Amino acid sequence: MAYVTMKQMLETGVHFGHQTRRWNPKMRPYIFGARNGIHIIDLQQTVRLFQTAHDFIAENVAKGEKIIFIGTKRQAQEAVKQEAARAGQYYITNRWMGGTLTNFQTIKRSIDRLKKLEEMFEDGTTSKYTKKEVVGMTREVAKLNNALGGIKDMERLPAAAFVIDPKREDIAVKECRKLGIPIVAVVDTNCDPDVIDYVIPGNDDAIRAIKLFVAHVADACLEGGARQEEVAMAKAADAAQAKDKKADAPKPAAPKTEVPKIEVPKAKPAEAPKAEAEATEAPKTETTEEASE
Repeated sequence: MAYVTMKQMLETGVHFGHQTRRWNPKMRPYIFGARNGIHIIDLQQTVRLFQTAHDFIAENVAKGEKIIFIGTKRQAQEAVKQEAARAGQYYITNRWMGGTLTNFQTIKRSIDRLKKLEEMFEDGTTSKYTKKEVVGMTREVAKLNNALGGIKDMERLPAAAFVIDPKREDIAVKECRKLGIPIVAVVDTNCDPDVIDYVIPGNDDAIRAIKLFVAHVADACLEGGARQEEVAMAKAADAAQAKDKKADAPKPAAPKTEVPKIEVPKAKPAEAPKAEAEATEAPKTETTEEASE
């Protein structure tokens, strides 16, 4: 993690604000003093606040979110485009089109048109058209790329916006606030800090100062992206390890099936043969009376 240092800020002139007569009184807490009619920004606060902004951006990118870099002033265009592209983030460096965020579905149709035209040039479909039509399509591609090239791959709204000179980019700032998109901005002494979520007090006119801020914000994005990859790799490793453990685990023995016991009825003891029928009764003895006869 490499935060910007006070030495780097001093060397690039971050501490120089605007003329004292052009200041915004709301910036008073961030001003160290004045010298030769120029406000001097308190770099101790800038260092601390930039660290907070750096961490916020890195955390969002680590979650898989995207940041949009906004800098349409001439001094910022090249740095914003190069550093945002290096970090794999969205950017706007030409005129901000009203509704870029608040009316994104309409802007998305223009982006789809740009992609379709580029595909036609790539696969040779344009050969079916007349030379005049091809020239018209070429100009349309250049115009759309100039306006929307930095957000060509944007499928949904960004998680945060990084702005150079929020006073100049007031329309973009209003759209972000309307949608609840947090704003990180380099705020000079002539700006209103109340409309910014993460204020970075600093010179927003000097090219070297702008390059310093933009490069470190891009580094924060790359740092967040590296964290995201580490988490994804760790999850994949854990899943593979759990799968291996499951494969190596001994299979549980099949449950024993209990054979139901069949109770054999006990044999009853044989009954003794019944005594023969009682002997026939003996003949009656003749009575004396019968004998005398």
